[in-house]
Amino acid sequence: AGEVEKREGMMKQIGGSMGALAAISKGQKPYDAEAVKAAVTTISTNAKAFPDQFPPGSETGSAAAPAIWENFDDFKSKAAKLGADADKVLASLPADQAGVTAAMQTLGADCGACHQTYRLKK
Repeated sequence: AGEVEKREGMMKQIGGSMGALAAISKGQKPYDAEAVKAAVTTISTNAKAFPDQFPPGSETGSAAAPAIWENFDDFKSKAAKLGADADKVLASLPADQAGVTAAMQTLGADCGACHQTYRLKK
């Protein structure tokens, strides 16, 4: 797969992980420490590797905004913040539904901060 497919796949994994956390947060699924750990681990791993999926020349054919390449250091720092915040969640794993909700607020804010600037509207 090319860079676009790879990074879109990674982002879909992050989205799926956030969805799994949301289901616990909303009480649609019971709290499950292993599920929380798996979801947050995926977010951490993918967020850290994400900036490497945007080499010059891969600007077209995706929802990636040109601003990524124009402000790459900021883009990298936003991805790094998501990875670091996910690591903090892993270091002190939420023990219940309320903890998952709190973790989601932090991680979701990181997602939103990046998407607002660096993802094109569909």
